[in-house]
Amino acid sequence: MKLILKIFFIFFCVFIQAQKKPYFLIDSETKVKKKVKDSASAVKFLDSLAQNSYFFTQLKEVRKKGDTTEIVFHKGKNFNETYVKLSDSISDKINVQKEFFTKNLDSTKKSINKKYIDDGFAFSRIKSKYKGQKNGYPVVELDINKNDKRTIDGFVVKGYTSVPKRFIKNLEKEFKGKTYDDKNLLAINKSFQSHQFVSLERPPQTMFTKDSTSIFLFMEKKKTNSFDGVIGFGNDKTDKFTLNGTLNVNFRNIFNSFETVNLYWQRNPDKGQTFDLQTDVPYLFKSNVGLNMKVNIFRQDSTFANVKALPAFYYHLNARNKIGLRGTFESSTIIDTLYVQGKDYNKKGIGIWFEMVEPTDIDLFLYKTRINAGYDYLTTRYTKDDITSPQNQFYFFGEHNYHINGNHFLNIKGEGAMMDSKIDFSANELYRFGGWNSMRGFNENSLAADFYYYGSLEYRYLIGSQAFFDVFGQYGQLNNKSLNVKPKLYSVGLGFNFFIPIGLMSFQLSNGNEFGNPFKFNDIKIHWGILSRF
Repeated sequence: MKLILKIFFIFFCVFIQAQKKPYFLIDSETKVKKKVKDSASAVKFLDSLAQNSYFFTQLKEVRKKGDTTEIVFHKGKNFNETYVKLSDSISDKINVQKEFFTKNLDSTKKSINKKYIDDGFAFSRIKSKYKGQKNGYPVVELDINKNDKRTIDGFVVKGYTSVPKRFIKNLEKEFKGKTYDDKNLLAINKSFQSHQFVSLERPPQTMFTKDSTSIFLFMEKKKTNSFDGVIGFGNDKTDKFTLNGTLNVNFRNIFNSFETVNLYWQRNPDKGQTFDLQTDVPYLFKSNVGLNMKVNIFRQDSTFANVKALPAFYYHLNARNKIGLRGTFESSTIIDTLYVQGKDYNKKGIGIWFEMVEPTDIDLFLYKTRINAGYDYLTTRYTKDDITSPQNQFYFFGEHNYHINGNHFLNIKGEGAMMDSKIDFSANELYRFGGWNSMRGFNENSLAADFYYYGSLEYRYLIGSQAFFDVFGQYGQLNNKSLNVKPKLYSVGLGFNFFIPIGLMSFQLSNGNEFGNPFKFNDIKIHWGILSRF
């Protein structure tokens, strides 16, 4: 049928020599008139009808009116219910029988074509051929014109182009040569979701040439510098009401190398102060090796002071995972000679650590999943006693935001650390935890232990994309050999977090205690904080 239509129409066009004159296609049933630019376009339109279920399209009349030509056609019945015969290549590809009946030919063709597109044949086309009738339904043979298979050949950066070259090379390493399909395009787009430093202005775009397939990335630089301030209210060890707080300032990507400089200061109700200075450069010499330098100073009123340096090199396993080696150099000095629980000491050693961060598409959360684990082998020398002892230290932190359904989320968090030695630890070298970012019902760094762990469950209800309400409960335990105590701890509380023009505001009430002790309302901790990006 198609062949007859084409031969007749081409013969007519040659006969009247009117290719440069306008053509109108008129549906005899609906009277809808469609203008085409030339005879070839008219043939293509009629051919498309015969390819798409109108197998009995008929050319009814050709009328010449002045400088125009009108072609009247009748589509006939749309046979979407047909018997289908598949070519051998299609039958082997989708692993189905060669002949079957379908109630939706269009859906069948789309389903078959999608399997080829998913294999990289982006310009594949299903061809239909009318083969007669059976039981009152057409018999249609389907074949495939695959064209060339497409793979991802490279990336072209537009917009913010000052990203580290290694960052683009890592993208190419992960995706170059992979099949061009929706799955990999979504993976590319997802790799930029909640990226610390860059985002995409629009989804990745594609440019096809005869020999290559390039992905265009329209990047923009994020506002990544941040100021994080927390003010806390609570009682100290003497039940005296005190004011404490935390300041955390991050300068990120100022020099377009994804670098970070972090300044951190904290004061707790028991007159302890912490100061951190940390610098991170992720791509040294355009490689996947990064450098992290951290200096930590902790001073407990006029009792003792600890100074710790942690130089580290790490390797990017991929965009979300890194593994590293670090050194530890730590010294502690007893200031108060009456503080007999402490000792002057020096530590040095080497360790290994791993970090994994999975981004989130919810601006109210910092990340979807984060895991941080490490092991350090240290040698400790106690100065006055002239004793040297090896130590093993282990650390683990994990957090995940689980989507229950709708606006309901569950934040699951766990942390633990252990130090092991053949001799007793001095009080000034123990782990210190508790407060806003750990056991939230306790004062900052008020808990000291050579071994501790805690788990946290926090229900979060999102109010749109601008705020969430949370209720949490925590359980933990610590071990302090020097005091011979192993208390079991709990913490409960609630909070509210919401965006204001200057950043993310947080307000929280919490209360923590040891199991067996009475609940005291005057032990409630109040924290108010804000995270602002600039």
